[in-house]
Amino acid sequence: MQSSEGTQFLSTARSLAVKVWESRLRLLCCCLPQDESYRAAFSSIAQLFSSFFSDTDLVPSDIAAGLALLHQEQDKMERSRDPDVVVPHSPSSPVGEDLEAELEKATHWMQFAAAAYGWPLYIYSNLFTGPCKLSGDCCRSRVAEDEIVGGDHLGCHFSSILQTTGLQYRDFIHVSFHNQIYEIPFFVALDHKREAILVAVRGTLSLKDVLTDLSAECENLPIEGVSGACYAHKGISQAAGYVYKRLVNDGILNQAFSIAPEYKLVITGHSLGAGAASVLAILLRNSFPTLQCYAFSPPGGLLSKALADYSKDFVVSVVLGKDLVPRLSIPNMEDLKRKLLKIVSNCNKPKYRILLQGCWYELFGGDPDDCPTEMDNRREQELSQPLLGEESLIVRHSSSYQSLGSDESPAHTPAHLPLFLPGRILHITEDGPTRRSCFSQVRYRADWSNEMAFRSILISPRMLTDHMPDIVLRALGTLTKDKPFSLCPSSLSDSQHNTSG
Repeated sequence: MQSSEGTQFLSTARSLAVKVWESRLRLLCCCLPQDESYRAAFSSIAQLFSSFFSDTDLVPSDIAAGLALLHQEQDKMERSRDPDVVVPHSPSSPVGEDLEAELEKATHWMQFAAAAYGWPLYIYSNLFTGPCKLSGDCCRSRVAEDEIVGGDHLGCHFSSILQTTGLQYRDFIHVSFHNQIYEIPFFVALDHKREAILVAVRGTLSLKDVLTDLSAECENLPIEGVSGACYAHKGISQAAGYVYKRLVNDGILNQAFSIAPEYKLVITGHSLGAGAASVLAILLRNSFPTLQCYAFSPPGGLLSKALADYSKDFVVSVVLGKDLVPRLSIPNMEDLKRKLLKIVSNCNKPKYRILLQGCWYELFGGDPDDCPTEMDNRREQELSQPLLGEESLIVRHSSSYQSLGSDESPAHTPAHLPLFLPGRILHITEDGPTRRSCFSQVRYRADWSNEMAFRSILISPRMLTDHMPDIVLRALGTLTKDKPFSLCPSSLSDSQHNTSG
């Protein structure tokens, strides 16, 4: 009897928690429409948030202290680790496609992925010259553009795309800036230089895009010819489905190929746009067997293992440094939460000292702090209490309950299906010391990597800046300009050995 009452109370408490999070999301997004699609999204995201935050009581200062300690702990491990074995060529790359050629292609297509953001990124990247260049084009009457451009009321978005890509008005087949939840902007253009029909999908730029990102549960995505479980990130999958319907049902691709039937199809995007571009490429693969996709900084929790392996033949993902987004998935966030709980609860230093030393380390560097691993004044059980006090009474008395800080905890059993990055992964990292002066030139190296290298979130000041599209484009440009230094030493020595042989 008591067991059934406890179960009923637990279910009621969880429902209340979901309603609380749903109310918070509606208040945060009060400027957005409150129709059925948005209400469904709020409910789905609220369930995800309530589930994630229900089993711990870490306050913001605990999280900040934990991030500071975890960053230093990861730096210590990185300094003591042996140099990684470099793979100069992707094991699954087509014959003749070497690292240098892929970098050159990626640099070219990244310009279009960045252009899809429109005038905000263009102005940000060209603070002094950008406004002057766009001022003459914005608000100017262009009747002819109405046939191919939608949702760009002042014309500034399209003008910035023209400036960024160097294409002419006649090269564009369709440009859409329509933006709703699960519906993201994109454009289709003819790139005569590469003889390609290009589809570029925009990344996150609005609150509606954020809701699409946060709809992170799995959705079935059956693909003909793919064996194994096929599922993907729900919000991104639906966004890709929207673009797919526009391209196919509205005849946009047919129109493009009627103009240039010999051209190949290339799909690209950054961040949310990279995830949508990858799923879109999977949807179009059977109809266009020669298509290629270049996904820049795609979200980590995107594809099931079967779909990720399937995409390796035609998708190249480009990740810069310690970018957070390619490492962002629900299992990775759960792993980060457990690490924060454990490292905070096991440190006997006052919180203010941890925060002060952490700020000094982030700003000026130095040696990572050696924090003791034995508990002192902080009780681990207090931190691992569920947020709902009544629920904790039930869970705590259960024989299966153990602290989240324990590695043997049942909470370590994966509650969410694993999702992976798409395609082959090209990882760009800084070549040289971790700490450098503000005026020193950044040197990069590029290596082939695999999806398992992104199964953990790395704490770093660069985890957000490495995701910015202008920074990714700059890193790619540096690699292609400084070709003698762009490839890793092992690949250079291999090429020299082959030449001498």
